[in-house]
Order: sequence, then structure tokens, then C-alpha cells
Amino acid sequence: MVGADDTYGGKLLGFVQVDVAGRSFTLPVQALDFTRDARDGDDGRLSGGFFAEAGGSLGILVDARASEDEVRQQIQAATEEAIRHLSRRYLS
Repeated sequence: MVGADDTYGGKLLGFVQVDVAGRSFTLPVQALDFTRDARDGDDGRLSGGFFAEAGGSLGILVDARASEDEVRQQIQAATEEAIRHLSRRYLS
């Protein structure tokens, strides 16, 4: 289980459960304050999304600057990406 002081230092918002191929995955959803380097520029897009680490950790990161509606959209898009990722892994 991921706590509020996890590796990414994000605020734990909750969990999303994804079921694929008879398996259940619980993904932590964390809000991070993504700081931008001035050299990178800020194109106005929110950072975040689904991640899968080599060690097997899965999760969703959302941008702490986002509005409630934007966070919902980020979680929805990241959940869809998680389903695609897990489907390729377990149904192929």
C-alpha cells in the first residue's frame, strides 16, 4: 500500500481498481506539483498519467495544479492507458 509519503512525494488522492484477465490491480492516484524548468517552457498542458515501473509498481499521477474536472479527466485517461498496458501484458 502506498502512503502519503511515498517515493514520489505526492499527495495520495485515492485508488483506482482495474480488472484485466481475471486479475485485479489497485493503482494509487497521487497529485504532484510538477515543477517546470524554464528551459522546457510551459505549453499549458497538464503533466501526469499512468506509469508502470520496471519493478512492477503501477500508478497514476495527476497535476496538483489541475482543477477537479481536469483531475477527473486525467484519471480517466490514465485508467484507460493502464487497461491497455495490462491487456497487452496479460492477454497477449
